[in-house]
Amino acid sequence: MTGKSHIIDATTLGDLLLRAVVQHADRDALVFPDRGYTYRELWDRSVARARSLHGLGIGDGDHVGILMPNCPEYIEVLMGTVLCGAIAVPINARYKAAELAYVVENADLKGLVTNDLISEYADFAGLLCAAFPGLAGATEPQALQLPEAPLLQFAVMLGAEQPGFVSETAFDGAGEAVDEAVIEILRCRVRVRNPCIMMYTSGTTANPKGCPLSHEALVRNGINMNRERYFLTEQDRFWAPLPMFHMAAILPMTACFDAGAAWLTMRRVDAGPALEMLEQEQATIAFPSFPTITTEIIHHPEFKTRDLSRIRRINNVAPPDVLRQFQDAFPQAVQTGAYGLTEAGGVIAFNHPDESQEERLNSCGRPFPGIEVRIVDLEDGEDVPPGERGELWLRGYCLFDGYYKSPEKNAESFVDGWLHTGDLCALNDNGGIEFHGRIKDMLKVGGENVAALEIESHLATHPAVKMAQVIGVPDDRLTEVAAAFIETHPGAEVSAEDIIAHCKG
Repeated sequence: MTGKSHIIDATTLGDLLLRAVVQHADRDALVFPDRGYTYRELWDRSVARARSLHGLGIGDGDHVGILMPNCPEYIEVLMGTVLCGAIAVPINARYKAAELAYVVENADLKGLVTNDLISEYADFAGLLCAAFPGLAGATEPQALQLPEAPLLQFAVMLGAEQPGFVSETAFDGAGEAVDEAVIEILRCRVRVRNPCIMMYTSGTTANPKGCPLSHEALVRNGINMNRERYFLTEQDRFWAPLPMFHMAAILPMTACFDAGAAWLTMRRVDAGPALEMLEQEQATIAFPSFPTITTEIIHHPEFKTRDLSRIRRINNVAPPDVLRQFQDAFPQAVQTGAYGLTEAGGVIAFNHPDESQEERLNSCGRPFPGIEVRIVDLEDGEDVPPGERGELWLRGYCLFDGYYKSPEKNAESFVDGWLHTGDLCALNDNGGIEFHGRIKDMLKVGGENVAALEIESHLATHPAVKMAQVIGVPDDRLTEVAAAFIETHPGAEVSAEDIIAHCKG
């Protein structure tokens, strides 16, 4: 053989964690500011959750929703779900009752696990009871019969007991009746192309869409992230604090599992506590990813007094001038970016640390081995030469198998195995992806996708609004925010303050 050979290491997410346990049992796996697990402890907790889930009837191919803020239990339940051969469905913790009702029904959830931690977003018990009026009065929590979600058999409440929910005591008791050997059998049955998780992503339609991702897509992307671009060791401490319902948390988790590194995260990101954690936990990698977070960190009064000298890599996605500011703020670290989308397992390209600073500021790096990309003309669909802009198409192991229960959308999105991303991009002379914006009608507010149509639909519920059109405008803190142009009904009067009040909450 000549040149560099790429060894394909495809396995399931459960087996990836098990391998880390065998090789790094006593090293830190998951670290919160006030709590942490070694790899052995995380494995034991995950197996216990798997036994409990199986004791309530979860098995091969079942869908289990997870609705929690960032907490160790989130990862326990996620890993327990996949060890059963089931599919984990992380649910956006910012959803309101109507969105929750839609996703729970659309995802065909058989079970759902939440907790009593009142996050900055919501009281999850209250939201679920609002979404499903019959839940609080259910007399058989392990055999629910909710007309709005006919397949949902149970909802577990970790923490304080709530009417209608399976209690944590009952959940643990269900697991005690299941032998650990049963979970081992279920784990061994899982194939790498089986669905592992189903993420919901907003689009230009009114409701979010389910994206089932295989074990191979998730794990190979995490392995490629580690071995091709981040080069982690078991000594690394990787701070990735984004919400666990987001691929920007799940992908670093898999990279850490591959290396035996420690994943550092938090319940929520505030600049002061984040700086404290980065220093005290001696983080070597920082993965804030979005300028909303990084800007608040570098402008915090404590930023210059904290010892962050161990950080050797920092990841952000932002315009070149903003990335230059971040690089200046962390002179000892290499600022790198990324290109990706949920439908392709999160991220398909990171900058290599050996790229020049200018290339790292202006491109997102080359795609991982096993992933092909094309840039095609928006009019005729023909490939364009390097440097010219067009729509990015991609294919490879990373792709999902199509939006869940959306054949019409799938027909629009795929052509001969290529996914149309809807992103305006170019390839540089080195094959790096340059991102130039979204073709789709989509806003990116503080790193989160926001569908303009969803906002327009809500604005239209105001009695004075005849028509609304939403666009994105630049914002120093959130990168992009929504601006609405409104036509009122004849004779109606409404102020900007009235419209803003209508949108709050």
